[in-house]
Amino acid sequence: MKLVRTEDAIGHVLCHDMTQILPGDGKGSPRFKGPRFKKGHVVTAEDVPVLLSMGKEHLYVWEAGPGMLHEDDAARRLAALCLGRGCVAAGEPREGKIGIKAEHDGVFLVDSERLLAVNDCEEVMVATRKGGFAVSAGDDLAGTRVIPLVVKESVVEAAERAADVEKSGPLMRVEPWRLKTAAIIATGSEVAKGLIEDRFTPVVEAKLARYGVETTWHATPGDNMDALVAAIHEALATGVDMVVCTGGMSVDPDDNTPGAIKRAGARIVTYGAPVLPGAMLLVGYFDEKVAAGDARTVPVAGLPGCVMYNAATVFDLVLPRLVAGVEVQRRDLVQMGEGGLCLHCSPCTFPVCPFGK
Repeated sequence: MKLVRTEDAIGHVLCHDMTQILPGDGKGSPRFKGPRFKKGHVVTAEDVPVLLSMGKEHLYVWEAGPGMLHEDDAARRLAALCLGRGCVAAGEPREGKIGIKAEHDGVFLVDSERLLAVNDCEEVMVATRKGGFAVSAGDDLAGTRVIPLVVKESVVEAAERAADVEKSGPLMRVEPWRLKTAAIIATGSEVAKGLIEDRFTPVVEAKLARYGVETTWHATPGDNMDALVAAIHEALATGVDMVVCTGGMSVDPDDNTPGAIKRAGARIVTYGAPVLPGAMLLVGYFDEKVAAGDARTVPVAGLPGCVMYNAATVFDLVLPRLVAGVEVQRRDLVQMGEGGLCLHCSPCTFPVCPFGK
């Protein structure tokens, strides 16, 4: 920062706001009072007469010399690291900041490790919403800026190396909803025999419908292992995009759902998750050959009983990825341990709460 004559400030960056006061009608109130030039503004030749008329004969400025970047230019370069599928910059920088918005509905995904590496670089920042959650078109996703008004270009270059976009792609993306249909298999002999009402299926149908997934097949085969396996195979034969099995997920001897899913041929990703409610969740995939040389992958979820009773569970944390066709890895579930304890707030405000975050 240095003090220069206003006439010599052209091309330099203002270090603070410049307030202008325009006289009013003589009754005590000014016609205008406020910042005429904002901090970070690059002085132009046209600005000089205005500044002099405001009594500003000298200005404190940052020099924008070789190897230095104005905050707006730096923000543009940081934003470029973020613009993956479904992510768009929200216009030009304002006061050194650029926002990133969702271009379409879907699940917001962030490469957390590379984001951490970028933010570990001095004098830069990229702030995002939590990844793994559903977003709608126009939602705010992230914001970028550098801390000073003028920054060494080498600082931004360090952030660009940490992001390594050329090798690994942008830091974030929005994957659109892809799955359209689902089968629900409600376990339990008491449900199969009509002794109790199936209250689980309507809950799951409503959760799926939020993402545009229609339940097109439903069965209540009871608890028998062979019957469960047969129901899963029948569901897959209908061509549904997803299979959901409700109940029968504990380690009790008569809870056969996990075994039936495995026997039906599923590739199990995890049985169990560090999340409460929902520790007994199962996630897996059926890798099906549908034609010569062609295959499709159908996700299957085994849901514990808590999904029927609690407003927010592990199923709500996993479902957006499943519907977007993003294959869930065991590590995704493991990372949910921090933030995976629901506080059972009343009223429930999920997802605007710490659960899953």
